[in-house]
Amino acid sequence: MTFVETFQESLDIILSGGWVMIPLFCLGLIAFYVGGRLLLFFRRGNHRKTSVETCEDWIRNSSKATGTVGEIIRYSQDGVETLDEIQSRFEEIRTAEIPRLQQNIVFLQILVNTAPLLGLLGTVLGMLTTFNGIALGGSESTTSIVAGGIQVALITTQMGLCLAIPGYIFVFYLKQKVTDYEGFLVRLESISLQQFSTRKA
Repeated sequence: MTFVETFQESLDIILSGGWVMIPLFCLGLIAFYVGGRLLLFFRRGNHRKTSVETCEDWIRNSSKATGTVGEIIRYSQDGVETLDEIQSRFEEIRTAEIPRLQQNIVFLQILVNTAPLLGLLGTVLGMLTTFNGIALGGSESTTSIVAGGIQVALITTQMGLCLAIPGYIFVFYLKQKVTDYEGFLVRLESISLQQFSTRKA
């Protein structure tokens, strides 16, 4: 089966779920975009790969520092005269980064929570179509109406769950990433303060 045939078959399945599939599909695209941006942020950052020893070396000589960690070190070290200034710089970094990441995760969680509700809406609409077909009697057209209603109910429910189940896991994973990043900033701040105190002693 070619890509075009596979795409056409997938499109037919989506369209057979009724109009509810359109907002579900759009919701899925937005969720993938937001989740992808967050994942890219953590993938690009080198804080997970940077050891304590490397941080200490980079703080002693900030010109060696690379990546996101290097930018943080240079910003927190350049031109500072006191420990309070270093703490203030790190507080600025946390204020600039952490709330933005958390807001994106909250937005992603709202999208994930909405997916099964839209699926449930499709289920209700499908069952209403089914009951309407049953009420019409036992003709051949009635059978197709009933079958169509059941199809809508099942496809929308399936789509909602397919978005929600991996979405919940992904949101949990991203929350752990934010926690790890916060922990790294605290460790880096502590190392920076120790190094600064050693230099001034």
